[in-house]
Amino acid sequence: MAKRKKTKKNRTLIWSILILLLAGALATGIYFRVDEALIALMTDEKGSTEVLAKKQTQDKSGSDGDKKTKTKDGKKKTEAKDDKAKTKKDKTKTEEKDTVVVLTGDIELSSYVQKNYDAGGIEQVVSAGLRQYLTDADILEVNNEFAFSTRGTPAPDKQYTFRVNPSYVSVLTDLGVDVAGLANNHSLDYGKEALTDTFTTLSDAGIAYTGAGNDLADASKLVIKEANGKKIGFLAASRVIPVGSWNVENSRPGIFTCYDTTALINAIKEARPKVDVLFVCVHWGTEHTDVLTDYQKANGRAYIDAGADAVIGAHPHVLQGIEYYNGKPIFYSLGNFIFNQNINSTMAVQFTISPKNEIRIRLHPATAVNATTSYATPEKSEAIFSYLMSISPGVSIDKEGNMTPK
Repeated sequence: MAKRKKTKKNRTLIWSILILLLAGALATGIYFRVDEALIALMTDEKGSTEVLAKKQTQDKSGSDGDKKTKTKDGKKKTEAKDDKAKTKKDKTKTEEKDTVVVLTGDIELSSYVQKNYDAGGIEQVVSAGLRQYLTDADILEVNNEFAFSTRGTPAPDKQYTFRVNPSYVSVLTDLGVDVAGLANNHSLDYGKEALTDTFTTLSDAGIAYTGAGNDLADASKLVIKEANGKKIGFLAASRVIPVGSWNVENSRPGIFTCYDTTALINAIKEARPKVDVLFVCVHWGTEHTDVLTDYQKANGRAYIDAGADAVIGAHPHVLQGIEYYNGKPIFYSLGNFIFNQNINSTMAVQFTISPKNEIRIRLHPATAVNATTSYATPEKSEAIFSYLMSISPGVSIDKEGNMTPK
């Protein structure tokens, strides 16, 4: 009887302890499992001791398992965090942004320019601020109006012949030139050997070229430059050559010409689906006048109709008018950019291309004094903009050089 009372008392004590433990577990939000161990505790004191020991072992094992699970879950969380960070990094890396393409007028590294370069480097050829602007562009294209060579003989019966030692290609690389147009009336001034040397010199310097080549396919090739996920295309052709033998269809190597516009129009149509934006550079017009020839407007519009996003003219050595045709610009001449001693008015044209291929245009006026090309002063810039608008009826240019159609 005493033993039974003692057992009953023990059970009551155990129940009290269990109730307290359960209340504590519920209060702290900890899940407490009631299983066969509790039943055993209530039915057999001896068995309860064994079951508790077993339960403690299981709990310990289970606790370790929980730790492993927790560690694993923690690792998963860390991996998820890393993946999120990586995704954010990849998004930042591929984040869409504007692409800046700059084109200039004629470049000829005359003896005056070479002398400046030898004396003070690139900043004696193009002032520091203007040079920085050019090198900051994603893509820079120029009209290379001379041969890079030490070979050949000057073309007969030609008033001006231009040839430059290949070592001066560093002028172009110092400016950050990416593409050089060779479709002009000076690339063959010293014959085929010198033209071939020009190909080699530009290629070795990492500068793509178009508008001249070893055959028609090479001369009319589309140059594609990629920047910020955009494919920017360049074609070049000349309607000014001194003799028919310069035409690559007549003699090789040679110049891609557009006296007959058929080949250039076909090249534009073929290039159109391959690029996001297409620039067509044409050597045409009459020197030293802003008066357009009878063919310039018709041809420029035909190139736009064929698929060009902008037509960039050269050869007159002075600025000529600008036209918007079907919403796209035709620059009839950008004038000389680097040439002899003095340049009264020139400009670099900036095309800012949005991720959606929307194009904004800004003009950067410049002048050259003593063979150094620099930004034009504010007063000179205003005069250049006013002049351009006077010969470009459908164009508006604000004081910052932003150009829009009227």
